[in-house]
Amino acid sequence: MTEEIQFYLSEAEESMQKSVQHTNSELLKIRAGKASPAMVEDLRVDYYGTPTPISQVAGITTPDARTLLIKPWEKNMVAEIGKAIKNSDLNLNPQHEADSIRLNIPPLTEERRRDLVKQVKNETENGKIAIRNIRKDVNDSLRKLQKEGTSEDAVRDAEAKVQKMTDSYIVKMDELLAKKEAEIMTV
Repeated sequence: MTEEIQFYLSEAEESMQKSVQHTNSELLKIRAGKASPAMVEDLRVDYYGTPTPISQVAGITTPDARTLLIKPWEKNMVAEIGKAIKNSDLNLNPQHEADSIRLNIPPLTEERRRDLVKQVKNETENGKIAIRNIRKDVNDSLRKLQKEGTSEDAVRDAEAKVQKMTDSYIVKMDELLAKKEAEIMTV
């Protein structure tokens, strides 16, 4: 197998891995009824005129399964963090304490659980689409190599490897979906 084909295959593998990792990080942000620092760590707050993730201006802990405690490193950031949480789509009400913010995570209703499962399915479908697009791009590149003189058999073998790789990463996406769906639907 030529170096060029090997290059395209390793690029495809790396890109597909990144798609799975990205989807996994997006799924972590979807709340499953339990408090998780990932729910708020990417929210942006105004830190001296610069939008900055909360995780860079405060410590985020979970004292129990239904509570998040956000403790800013600077006391004047408490109000900014509270405002960012109120303006987010989390639908949580921040409770200001002396030098921290407490978020109580309410239990999910059945209807809300179903909505979250739809959101999870949508997110994993986007990940699958990204993987299929990577497959398409690599196959296009392989066909260009064939036009430039690479043997048809080598290109066909490489396309088969890309398909096998695609199938394995689609299965990983399905596993992520099943795991998150079970987590959300568990009362």
